[in-house]
Amino acid sequence: MWPEIDKVEKENRHEIILSGKEISSRITKDGLDHKLFTLNFLNYLNIHETELSEIPDAISNLCNLQTLVLHSNKLEEINVNVSKLNKLKILDLSRNFLKCIPESFSNLPLVTLNLNSNQLNCFPVFTNAVKLTVLDLSNNNLKHFPICSKEMVNLTELKLQGNEIEEIAHNINILPALKLLDISNNKLKTLPGELADCLKLKDLNLKSNPILDRRLMKLIDQCRTKQVLDYVKQHCPKVVTIENAGNTKKKTKTKQNHDVEEESSIDYKYNINVKAATDEFKVLIMDSVKSVREHFVACIVDNVSFTEDTFKKFIQLQNRLHDTVCEKRNLATIATHDFNKLPPGNLTYKTALPSELMIKPLNRATVMTGADLFSKLQTEANNLRKEKKRNTYSGIHKFLYLIERKPEYPCLVNSKAEVISFPPITNSDISKIEVTTTKIFLEVTSSASIHICKTVLSTILKDMVLLFEKDIEVQQVKTVDQSEQLKVVYPSKTDLIFEKDVPIKVNRK
Repeated sequence: MWPEIDKVEKENRHEIILSGKEISSRITKDGLDHKLFTLNFLNYLNIHETELSEIPDAISNLCNLQTLVLHSNKLEEINVNVSKLNKLKILDLSRNFLKCIPESFSNLPLVTLNLNSNQLNCFPVFTNAVKLTVLDLSNNNLKHFPICSKEMVNLTELKLQGNEIEEIAHNINILPALKLLDISNNKLKTLPGELADCLKLKDLNLKSNPILDRRLMKLIDQCRTKQVLDYVKQHCPKVVTIENAGNTKKKTKTKQNHDVEEESSIDYKYNINVKAATDEFKVLIMDSVKSVREHFVACIVDNVSFTEDTFKKFIQLQNRLHDTVCEKRNLATIATHDFNKLPPGNLTYKTALPSELMIKPLNRATVMTGADLFSKLQTEANNLRKEKKRNTYSGIHKFLYLIERKPEYPCLVNSKAEVISFPPITNSDISKIEVTTTKIFLEVTSSASIHICKTVLSTILKDMVLLFEKDIEVQQVKTVDQSEQLKVVYPSKTDLIFEKDVPIKVNRK
C-alpha cells in the first residue's frame, strides 16, 4: 500500500491529495494503488500534476466523494463511472487532453464543473444540472455554443474564452441566473438580440472576436457590459416569429404590472442601508493568490450592537453557513474582524510560505508560523479523535485538508503587515470580534468564483438583519489588483437582491 493511502486509512481521514514526481512515477509504473478505491469514506480526492492517463472503474466505490480534483494530468477520456458519484459537487478536470465528456454527467449534483484547457470539440446537453453554478469550458476546441438548458436555473458563470465558437445560442436568455459570460477570443461575427434579455448579466467579455459591426466592436473594447447590452438590445435582431413576438410583448407587460403591484404590497420590516466605498480604505489583491485561493469579497457592517445572546447566535450563524451555503468550506470561507481593532490603512490579500506566515491564531496566546499551526492542529485533531473514539475530525480540524501540501498559504494582512486572516483555517486573535464590537469587517474567500463569495455575503447580511431584528448599515469595500484596477466592489447595485417574501428593503446612497 502507498504510505499516503495507508496514513489516510489508519487515521480514517476524509481527504487525500496525491501529487508530485514520486506519485507520478508510481502511477506510470503500476497505476494507482487499488487500495485507494476501498476508502469509501473519502469526501475529497485530489490527484494533480501526474502522468495519470486513466481512471479505474473502481472510482464508483468512492460513494461519499463531494470534491474530485484531477487537473493537470494526462487524461484523454474520463471514466463514465464518475457519473455514479451521486454526492459529487465539485469536479475539476482542467488541463488534461479530454475530447468529450459523458452525457451522464448531467445527472451529477454538480455545483462547479471545470473543464478548462482540454481538447473538447463538443459538450452534451445538461438537462438535469439544476444545481450547476459555474461551468468553465475555456481554452478548448468548441465550435458550437453549448446548448442552453432551461433546467440550468442556477448557472451564474459560463466561461468559454479561447474556443472557436462562431455564434452565441439564440436561446441564451433561458438561463435566468447568468451573471458572467466570457466568450472572448472566439470567432463571433454577430450577436443575438436575446443576449440583452439576460437580465442579470453584469459581466460580459466579448473581446478578441471578429465582430462585423464596427461600432459594436468599439463598444466591446472600450465600454462596460451595460453599454454593450444596450446596443445589442437596439441593433441586434432576435430569432422569434411574429406571432411569438406579440405574445412575448403581451406577457412581458403583464409581468411588469404584476411585479409593480406585488412590490407595492410588500411590508418591509427592516432596512439595509448601503453606503458608498471610500478611497481611504480598500483591499489589494496580489497575483499570487490565483494559484491558491483566488477570490475575495468584503464589506463593513456598522452600528452593530450585540448582546450576549445575539453574539452567541451570530457565531452559530457563521458555523451554519460554513456547513450549508459554503459547502463545508469547500466553496467558500467566512471571516469576521473587529474593524476598530485594525490600524488605519489598506489591507492586502496575498500568499506566504508556511514557514514565514506569522499569526496569533484565534483564542491562542502565542504567535506561530503557518506550518507550526498546521502541525499543531493536526496533532490536536488526532488526539481528540482518539480520546473521543471518533472516526472523523471536528471543529476547524476537519478543514486542514484544504491547504495540505500547498507550497504557499493565503493570508490577509493589515497595514502593519500583521496577518489577520488565514483562510480557510482561522482568523487572528488580534482582530477578533467580541460582544463589545460595534463595527465588523466581513470577508469571504473562495477558490471557486466571485459569485459564490457574493452569495455567501448576501446570505449572512440577510441573516444578520433577521437575527438582530433591526436595520443595519453596510459600507461598500473595493478590491483592486496590483495595478490598482478595480476588481470588485461589494455590495454593488446587483447584489443584495432578495426573494419577495424577505421583509428587507435595500437603500443605496
